[in-house]
Amino acid sequence: MTIPVSAENGTMIADLAHFDLAREMADFAHHKPWPSGIRSKMLFKKKDLRVVLICMEAAATIKEHHADGTSSIQVLKGDIHYKTQGQIYHLQSGSLLTLGASINHDVVAITESAFLLTISWPGNAELTAMPHRGYGT
Repeated sequence: MTIPVSAENGTMIADLAHFDLAREMADFAHHKPWPSGIRSKMLFKKKDLRVVLICMEAAATIKEHHADGTSSIQVLKGDIHYKTQGQIYHLQSGSLLTLGASINHDVVAITESAFLLTISWPGNAELTAMPHRGYGT
C-alpha cells in the first residue's frame, strides 16, 4: 500500500521524507532548455519549513528578492555569486550560506549550478515571497 507523502497543494503530510538529489538533478537535465535558464522543485513544504532544489544554467540570474524567514543555500554543484547587503559571495560546490529574514539578495550562476534553498520562519506565519516564485519550474 502506498502512503501519500504530500497533499494536492504540495504540503507534506508525512513526518519523514527522503530525496535522491543526484536523481532529481538528472531529471532536471532531461527537461532542458529551462525557461530563463532556471528550474526548481519544491522538495519539502510544511508550515514552518520549505526546501527547494534550484538548478541554473551558466549566466542565469534570479533577480533581487527576499524571503520573510531565515534561509540558507547549500551549493551542490557549480558556482554562483550571491549578492546581498553590498557584498558578493562566491559560493562553490560544498558551500553553505545563511541569511536572516527579509534581507534582499540576488543570485547569478557562474557555471551550471545546483543548490538547496531552505527557508524557515517562526510560528504560523506564512511567507509573503514564496521561495520558488520566479525560479522557473
